[in-house]
Amino acid sequence: MSDHPNPIAIVESSDGQYAQAIKSRMHHWNAGEPESLGGTDNGPTPYELLLSALGACTSITLEMYAARKGWPLTKVHVILEHSREVRKGASGQENDGKPIDMIDRIVTLEGDLNEQQRARLIEIAEKCPVHRTLMNQIIISTQLI
Repeated sequence: MSDHPNPIAIVESSDGQYAQAIKSRMHHWNAGEPESLGGTDNGPTPYELLLSALGACTSITLEMYAARKGWPLTKVHVILEHSREVRKGASGQENDGKPIDMIDRIVTLEGDLNEQQRARLIEIAEKCPVHRTLMNQIIISTQLI
Protein backbone atom coordinates (compact mmCIF):
# COMPACT_ATOMS: atom_id res chain seq x y z
CA MET A 1 0.00 0.00 0.00
CA SER A 2 3.00 2.26 0.30
CA ASP A 3 5.85 2.78 -2.13
CA HIS A 4 8.27 2.99 0.81
CA PRO A 5 9.16 -0.38 2.40
CA ASN A 6 9.12 1.14 5.90
CA PRO A 7 6.60 3.97 6.24
CA ILE A 8 7.90 7.01 8.09
CA ALA A 9 5.97 9.75 9.87
CA ILE A 10 7.53 12.85 11.38
CA VAL A 11 5.58 14.53 14.18
CA GLU A 12 6.50 17.71 16.03
CA SER A 13 4.86 20.16 18.37
CA SER A 14 3.06 22.97 16.58
CA ASP A 15 1.35 26.23 17.49
CA GLY A 16 -1.34 25.74 20.11
CA GLN A 17 -1.79 23.58 23.19
CA TYR A 18 -1.19 19.91 22.27
CA ALA A 19 -1.17 20.80 18.54
CA GLN A 20 0.98 18.53 16.38
CA ALA A 21 2.25 18.90 12.80
CA ILE A 22 2.61 15.60 10.93
CA LYS A 23 4.48 14.87 7.71
CA SER A 24 4.73 11.64 5.76
CA ARG A 25 6.22 11.63 2.28
CA MET A 26 4.77 14.78 0.62
CA HIS A 27 1.67 14.90 2.84
CA HIS A 28 1.15 17.30 5.74
CA TRP A 29 -1.65 17.29 8.31
CA ASN A 30 -2.37 18.16 11.93
CA ALA A 31 -3.32 16.30 15.06
CA GLY A 32 -4.34 17.50 18.48
CA GLU A 33 -6.78 17.21 21.30
CA PRO A 34 -10.24 18.75 21.63
CA GLU A 35 -10.82 21.86 23.71
CA SER A 36 -12.51 19.69 26.36
CA LEU A 37 -9.07 18.15 27.04
CA GLY A 38 -7.20 21.45 26.95
CA GLY A 39 -6.25 21.34 23.28
CA THR A 40 -7.04 23.61 20.36
CA ASP A 41 -8.88 20.96 18.29
CA ASN A 42 -6.63 21.66 15.30
CA GLY A 43 -6.89 18.11 13.95
CA PRO A 44 -7.94 14.54 14.71
CA THR A 45 -6.91 13.06 18.04
CA PRO A 46 -4.29 10.31 18.06
CA TYR A 47 -7.01 7.68 18.52
CA GLU A 48 -8.97 9.14 15.60
CA LEU A 49 -5.83 8.87 13.48
CA LEU A 50 -5.40 5.25 14.58
CA LEU A 51 -9.00 4.45 13.65
CA SER A 52 -8.57 6.28 10.34
CA ALA A 53 -5.51 4.17 9.53
CA LEU A 54 -7.43 0.96 10.22
CA GLY A 55 -10.47 2.16 8.27
CA ALA A 56 -8.46 3.28 5.25
CA CYS A 57 -6.43 0.06 5.24
CA THR A 58 -9.62 -2.02 5.48
CA SER A 59 -11.26 -0.18 2.60
CA ILE A 60 -8.16 -0.24 0.37
CA THR A 61 -7.54 -3.94 1.06
CA LEU A 62 -11.13 -4.83 0.15
CA GLU A 63 -11.03 -2.71 -3.00
CA MET A 64 -7.75 -4.31 -4.11
CA TYR A 65 -8.99 -7.84 -3.40
CA ALA A 66 -12.29 -7.31 -5.22
CA ALA A 67 -10.48 -5.77 -8.22
CA ARG A 68 -8.10 -8.77 -8.45
CA LYS A 69 -11.10 -11.12 -8.34
CA GLY A 70 -13.08 -9.04 -10.83
CA TRP A 71 -15.91 -8.63 -8.32
CA PRO A 72 -18.39 -5.74 -8.73
CA LEU A 73 -17.53 -3.91 -5.50
CA THR A 74 -18.39 -0.25 -6.10
CA LYS A 75 -17.93 1.30 -2.65
CA VAL A 76 -16.69 0.45 0.85
CA HIS A 77 -17.85 2.38 3.90
CA VAL A 78 -16.14 1.74 7.25
CA ILE A 79 -17.21 3.14 10.64
CA LEU A 80 -14.88 2.60 13.60
CA GLU A 81 -15.21 3.34 17.29
CA HIS A 82 -12.63 2.90 20.05
CA SER A 83 -13.59 2.14 23.65
CA ARG A 84 -12.10 0.57 26.75
CA GLU A 85 -13.69 -2.11 28.90
CA VAL A 86 -12.78 -4.02 32.01
CA ARG A 87 -13.82 -7.61 31.42
CA LYS A 88 -14.19 -10.42 33.90
CA GLY A 89 -12.27 -13.61 33.26
CA ALA A 90 -13.47 -17.18 33.71
CA SER A 91 -12.85 -16.97 37.47
CA GLY A 92 -15.12 -13.94 37.68
CA GLN A 93 -12.20 -11.65 38.41
CA GLU A 94 -11.69 -8.51 36.39
CA ASN A 95 -8.71 -8.44 34.04
CA ASP A 96 -6.35 -7.37 36.84
CA GLY A 97 -8.11 -4.01 36.74
CA LYS A 98 -6.50 -3.30 33.36
CA PRO A 99 -8.86 -2.08 30.65
CA ILE A 100 -9.03 -3.89 27.32
CA ASP A 101 -9.00 -1.68 24.24
CA MET A 102 -11.89 -2.43 21.90
CA ILE A 103 -12.40 -1.31 18.31
CA ASP A 104 -15.80 -1.83 16.76
CA ARG A 105 -15.68 -1.86 12.96
CA ILE A 106 -18.81 -1.72 10.83
CA VAL A 107 -18.29 -2.38 7.12
CA THR A 108 -20.82 -1.61 4.40
CA LEU A 109 -20.17 -3.03 0.93
CA GLU A 110 -21.89 -1.66 -2.16
CA GLY A 111 -22.11 -3.41 -5.49
CA ASP A 112 -23.81 -6.43 -7.01
CA LEU A 113 -22.03 -8.93 -4.76
CA ASN A 114 -23.40 -12.35 -3.86
CA GLU A 115 -23.43 -13.59 -0.25
CA GLN A 116 -20.27 -15.68 -0.72
CA GLN A 117 -18.36 -12.68 -2.06
CA ARG A 118 -19.60 -10.49 0.78
CA ALA A 119 -18.60 -13.09 3.38
CA ARG A 120 -15.16 -13.50 1.80
CA LEU A 121 -14.59 -9.75 1.80
CA ILE A 122 -15.34 -9.59 5.52
CA GLU A 123 -12.79 -12.38 6.07
CA ILE A 124 -10.27 -10.36 4.03
CA ALA A 125 -10.98 -7.26 6.17
CA GLU A 126 -9.43 -9.16 9.09
CA LYS A 127 -6.23 -9.52 7.05
CA CYS A 128 -5.52 -5.90 6.16
CA PRO A 129 -1.95 -4.95 7.14
CA VAL A 130 -2.92 -2.41 9.80
CA HIS A 131 -5.37 -4.88 11.38
CA ARG A 132 -2.63 -7.53 11.52
CA THR A 133 -0.19 -5.02 13.04
CA LEU A 134 -2.67 -4.05 15.75
CA MET A 135 -3.43 -7.69 16.56
CA ASN A 136 0.22 -8.76 16.76
CA GLN A 137 2.68 -8.05 19.51
CA ILE A 138 4.20 -4.64 18.81
CA ILE A 139 7.68 -3.63 19.93
CA ILE A 140 8.23 0.12 20.09
CA SER A 141 11.81 1.27 20.44
CA THR A 142 12.25 4.82 21.74
CA GLN A 143 15.55 6.70 21.54
CA LEU A 144 16.39 10.10 22.98
CA ILE A 145 18.77 12.16 20.84
